[in-house]
Amino acid sequence: MHAFDVLGDPVRRRILELLAEGELTAGAITEVVRREFGISQPAVSQHLRVLRENGFTTVRAEGTRRLYAVDATPLREADLWLDRFRAFWNQRLDALATELVRGKRTKRSESNADDTKEQK
Repeated sequence: MHAFDVLGDPVRRRILELLAEGELTAGAITEVVRREFGISQPAVSQHLRVLRENGFTTVRAEGTRRLYAVDATPLREADLWLDRFRAFWNQRLDALATELVRGKRTKRSESNADDTKEQK
């Protein structure tokens, strides 16, 4: 399965978001995902399996618990693929930053002009 096929599912993205904060038990993940998405425990287990089998997570046993963690390798591969498109975003983000600065200057100038009028 391609990285974007795995990441295309909102439940799997949410699981990765949870794991980005640190290692969690399968039970803790299931509790959050069931509450937010209203899916069954077996469905959550299936999403965890897809993440594990495609290298996005690691799992280790601690007694009867299964602890999941993010494995960043596939995320780095997706990031490398996206890298060729960043130039498109960066140009637009730079232009947006320029417009924001320009807008702040204009607002400040207008505010200063209003203050000057009020003082007269």
